[in-house]
Amino acid sequence: MSVVKERMLVSVWNNSKHHPTGAGYGIKIKAKDRNAYFDKEWKYVVLLLEGRYGGIQVNIDKKSFWDPVCRELCHKEIGLWLKKNFKIPWKKGKPYKLIMEHIKDNRFKITHK
Repeated sequence: MSVVKERMLVSVWNNSKHHPTGAGYGIKIKAKDRNAYFDKEWKYVVLLLEGRYGGIQVNIDKKSFWDPVCRELCHKEIGLWLKKNFKIPWKKGKPYKLIMEHIKDNRFKITHK
């Protein structure tokens, strides 16, 4: 019997400032997915980015992540990963889509669509 993984479609995000350090980039999650797969008790989540060795800890213990509008996972390593794998900046209004898979507890895997 195989285990069905919990997958969600997410979008890349930028705060309109394209820093060479990777700062200002992230992953935007739908509110319904955030509510279904994330726990307000968690201080952070661990993201495993496709093709990158090791996970990164991303803070979710902040009002903006639980806000009805924002919902971004932001970290400079996400920005560096995006710059390595995608054309940055992307066309306005056309953010890249990614697959985010809930692995276990506060661990998630991000892969190209």
